[in-house]
Amino acid sequence: MTDFADLDALAAAVGTELGVSDWMTIEQERIDLFADATGDHQWIHVDADKAAQGPYGHTIAHGFLTLSLLVPLANEATSVGGIRMGINYGLNKVRFITPVPVGGRIRARVHLDAVTDIPDGIQAVRSVVMELEGADKPACVAESIVRYLR
Repeated sequence: MTDFADLDALAAAVGTELGVSDWMTIEQERIDLFADATGDHQWIHVDADKAAQGPYGHTIAHGFLTLSLLVPLANEATSVGGIRMGINYGLNKVRFITPVPVGGRIRARVHLDAVTDIPDGIQAVRSVVMELEGADKPACVAESIVRYLR
């Protein structure tokens, strides 16, 4: 984890890698809970028997489940002190590149692309690569925007 004392220290890190999270295993229970929370019960995610006969040979995580884990994994990779709060402001670009198999492990690699001043804080644009252990290509890539308020 990379710890920044304050927003000035974070802003000085533009153009660098901020950190890498630990690996997180994606279990079927998490996939099922996400399906229940979103109403997306497509068989490729929740029906192990049918998925075994499908294109991947097993269930896979929802792309949006992988994306939703960007925030906690990115927060594990880096922290900023001296702020009142951080707000997930949105995304500019997202691609789901490699499906995450049940039992697969992902982690976030966070790079700081830009920082701009906003009232009472800064807006940071970060490139986040959701790596999939053992895969040639990442599970997901996203350009994430976070607002840090003093």
